[in-house]
Amino acid sequence: MEGLRMDYRFTAALILMLTMLAFFTEPAYPAESQTNVSGSNTSIEGGYTGGATTYQSGSSSNTTSTTNSTSNVKSAPPTSSAPSYNSMTQDVCAVGVSLGVQTFGLGISGGKHAIDKNCERLKLARILNDFGMKVAAVAILCQDERVFESMIQAGTPCPIDGKIGSEAKQLWGKYDHERPDYTTYVKRMKDREKADKKAQREMTKELDKLDKELLDTKPIHNK
Repeated sequence: MEGLRMDYRFTAALILMLTMLAFFTEPAYPAESQTNVSGSNTSIEGGYTGGATTYQSGSSSNTTSTTNSTSNVKSAPPTSSAPSYNSMTQDVCAVGVSLGVQTFGLGISGGKHAIDKNCERLKLARILNDFGMKVAAVAILCQDERVFESMIQAGTPCPIDGKIGSEAKQLWGKYDHERPDYTTYVKRMKDREKADKKAQREMTKELDKLDKELLDTKPIHNK
């Protein structure tokens, strides 16, 4: 029984001390509130007072930072590549022609095959000559105005309607509009006509001058 009484007394004394401690002791609160999204934070306790740093009288600290960044990058557009055309074989008189144009924002390119008429003419004339058709080979070469003009200058007109030589020359004179060099021929005839008229005027002028000299040197007979 004596032991139980001692326990009650100890318990009562402990409760009394805790009650007095609760009444006479003030809790310590943090001077600043902190909010963190992530990371760790240490709160200082014990009644400390926090605040801004105060500089001595007459001094100040101002920090201003401004950063402006402007970027304007212009780059050339990709180059327009003209397509390549090949004739596939060496026996084809075709030439590849391509063109490409590139500007800022727009690029155009294209290509096609072009037939070389002179190449075709030479191949056909060679084949006809190999077959023994010499007049036909010459006739197809005469489709070129340069060949036609050279044949006329050589005195061997190109064949026409199965005629050669002087007969062909007469037919070409009659149907001159069928000449492959008709435009050049007409221009040459006009130039020759102008030259003939000029020569005729000069000759007439010379004859008139001679007649005048004869009249001036003719003796005058008195009656």
